[in-house]
Amino acid sequence: MKTYLLYKRSITFLILYLCISLVGCNDDNIDYIYDDSNTYYEELYRPMLHFTPQKYWMNDPNGMVYLDGEYHLYYQYNPQAAVWGNMSWGHAVSKDLIQWEHLPVAMTKDNLGEIFSGCAIVDVNNTAGFGENALIAIYTSSGERQTQSIAYSLDKGRTFEKYAGNPVLPNDGRADFRDPKVFWYEEGNYWVMTIATSQTISFYRSDNLKTWNFLSEFGEGVGAHGGVWECPDLIKMSYSGDDKWVLLVSINPGGPNGGSATQYFIGSFDGVNFVADSLPYPMWLDYGKDNYAGVTWSNEPTGRHLFIGWMSNWQYAGIVPSMTWRGAATLPRELTLKSHPSGYPVLASDVIADVSIIANQWQDFSNSSYIYDLHVERPYELNISIIADKNSKGFFTLKNEIDEKVVFELDCVDNKLIIDRSASGVSSFSNDFRMQVISPIDAITNKIDIKLYIDYSSIECVLNDGIIQQTNLVYPQKIYSILDLSYLEGAFVVEKVALRTFDSIW
Repeated sequence: MKTYLLYKRSITFLILYLCISLVGCNDDNIDYIYDDSNTYYEELYRPMLHFTPQKYWMNDPNGMVYLDGEYHLYYQYNPQAAVWGNMSWGHAVSKDLIQWEHLPVAMTKDNLGEIFSGCAIVDVNNTAGFGENALIAIYTSSGERQTQSIAYSLDKGRTFEKYAGNPVLPNDGRADFRDPKVFWYEEGNYWVMTIATSQTISFYRSDNLKTWNFLSEFGEGVGAHGGVWECPDLIKMSYSGDDKWVLLVSINPGGPNGGSATQYFIGSFDGVNFVADSLPYPMWLDYGKDNYAGVTWSNEPTGRHLFIGWMSNWQYAGIVPSMTWRGAATLPRELTLKSHPSGYPVLASDVIADVSIIANQWQDFSNSSYIYDLHVERPYELNISIIADKNSKGFFTLKNEIDEKVVFELDCVDNKLIIDRSASGVSSFSNDFRMQVISPIDAITNKIDIKLYIDYSSIECVLNDGIIQQTNLVYPQKIYSILDLSYLEGAFVVEKVALRTFDSIW
């Protein structure tokens, strides 16, 4: 069965690639190619490792919560077309964060507006009066003005009843007033809401999730302000035995490589005010073009801080090639605080170890040659360890048989990793997509450890245990199956090349 699906997928790859080549790749042409048939297993670019909706448009992850053995992933969803609009909450569940079950749409628009981004919590103490362990969604109603509403579920998140008293937090006149993320503040025994308010983050408190009082506002004069702040998340974490609070803030535009990105702040929170430590802001969770609007799961049973983002960029999200769907999620990441080589704390993000559930055995390619035929037809993880002299520059490539390629340049002189996807496959739909993507390397020693997660339409690059990340979409005709290390110049020594493929989760 798997061989048959791979064959059908290869034929689809070829047909759609030829169509794109003949008619070009602007938005009108993509709509012309659009196919609304049930082709989930054979669509060109459909990820295998990454979550996608069965069909139509998705963007921000929403309402991420764990309850009774299930991780819930709600998400911004258009149930009518593969373009942004008619915002609702799509829904999927997983027992392992890797294999997902699609469920019916959870919430759709009402007289208060479309259902924009938000969160979900488990009301263990029945503070809202809807029932013990009720799953409660807190979301933005996008009507004439953005307001905050709640809905509750007593059937493990399958269906929701919207609160008759909505909105629970009216708008005080702001044009941007959205994306609530709520957590239980144990030291004060009340709920805290973080909410995006134009180019700041505002904090509110409540005892019952229905009545909210303003606490404070953060953000003026600190961090990146090139665009609107969105999707905040305030997380209590540990660093060197001390408690730290980390505030995630998505921004669009204004990212380090243009368009959408997520910055973060590290500091303290006393139940009223968040105060950022003096650090070299802006600090970025991911330097790639395609990791945005991510937040963490609430009620996570293992105590990990688990994160997932929307794998796209508003510069081109509406015109990327697709068939029946448009939009995907990153692989789930675990967030930890680690020390930067300069000594200050940074937020590290690494793909969760749970991905091993569907992984095959490692294959060691070390010391065999500088050009590796990886013999892959399915998504895989590639680990490369390099000893690099500080005066060295070089590059390596991932490519396929028709020379579609992604180039990774290691510039140890200027401490830069440069990823070039201009020849990665279909890329003419956006000049912003074709631009080089640059991040620091930030090696603690002269050793650079690179982990690459390659799917049919994305590469997630993790450096040095997650201190630096780049997540980038790609659209090749076939998956990259050749690794070329022959252009590493200077004092580079390749210590390790290892690969493991992943089994199908379809």
